[in-house]
Amino acid sequence: MSTPALDWLYSTQLYGIKLGLENVHKLLEAMALPQAGMKFIHVAGTNGKGSTCAFMHAILKESGISAGLFTSPHLIRFNERIRDTEREISDEELEAGLTKIRTLVADWTPHPTFFEIALALALDWFRLRGNEWVVLETGLGGRLDATNAITPEVSVLTRIGLDHRDQLGDTIAKIAGEKAGIIKQGVPVVSAPQEESALKVIERTAKSLKAPFTLVDGPLSNVKLGLMGPHQAWNASLALEGLREAGIRVPAVVLESALQNVHWAGRFHQLEEGRVVVDGAHNGDAALALAWTWKTEFPGQKATVIFGGSTGKDLVDVMWPLAEIAERWVLTPFQSPRSVPVETLSEALAEAMADAEGDIESMEARSLDDAYDVARQFPERVLVTGSLFLVGEFLSKVTTSGTYQPSGQ
Repeated sequence: MSTPALDWLYSTQLYGIKLGLENVHKLLEAMALPQAGMKFIHVAGTNGKGSTCAFMHAILKESGISAGLFTSPHLIRFNERIRDTEREISDEELEAGLTKIRTLVADWTPHPTFFEIALALALDWFRLRGNEWVVLETGLGGRLDATNAITPEVSVLTRIGLDHRDQLGDTIAKIAGEKAGIIKQGVPVVSAPQEESALKVIERTAKSLKAPFTLVDGPLSNVKLGLMGPHQAWNASLALEGLREAGIRVPAVVLESALQNVHWAGRFHQLEEGRVVVDGAHNGDAALALAWTWKTEFPGQKATVIFGGSTGKDLVDVMWPLAEIAERWVLTPFQSPRSVPVETLSEALAEAMADAEGDIESMEARSLDDAYDVARQFPERVLVTGSLFLVGEFLSKVTTSGTYQPSGQ
């Protein structure tokens, strides 16, 4: 859906990403946000943020707790970013909320960014909905991310890896320093297992702020999860520990039901009875988790991989872990300015497979529709991956029956 207010919001992307809290503090203060008494769980990290947030939100819902959820990016519709335990923000509510903010900031210099406005819109909607709790996912980094203007009941750190190096630093330790910036004075912090250099940074930061620190020491076991892959048991364990530190106790029967029914689009998302798998793995660690999940769910089977990449990503780092499960590659662009040309994808694939035995079977497609037509000619399951933009475009063409419908058909 395109509306004047939503078009205005997207136009603010011209202001770029401005890391810092001064402007978002100004915006939230002008809107009297957040509402007094609203409690937050703040989640940062490189991989697993969305799944961890989804687990926590599902548990809160099953517990009968009114809770908002703010995540990014969206896959198909902006509304996906803002929801509570009943529904997403409606088009009408989105339009009204954005119109109010647009009027407020019309003459501001500097102008609020896309993400700052999205956060304010979400918090305003959560207030109108009377949400008691909010699960809040960072956008980029942590220390200077707009969401860090909020003081939570608990800070949660998922696995930290190398991503967004231009903005956050070129080492795990530097990136961990940015992510650990969400830790607040005296506020409990819970972390997934980390590489040693990241863990040292987190522990040092927590100690300096007298923030009680908990390191998750094992995956959740003996509970069926709605999200697939061994790594999701770690995300579920992190989610549960985060809720405990926030003071929320969950009966076993409630926990079991919540974890079984959780859904998070684009994460080992199976369609057509498993004939097609869609996963937004866009960095090396995420690709490793995807390959691990594939081998667990489909032992001995390989995939026809439809791959599209975004600019600014280490494509070789993403492709290399997938080589073990790829029977062939179909390289494709997608409908976004950030889409990497297929010629660049081919060069990255050649580099990623430099030490591989035998020939690399790869094809170049002109579009996602063409890539899908090619991939369906082969007997293997189809895996669509490499970018959340690609995944969003694919899912936007999936009909209510769960099948992909190419344009013009």
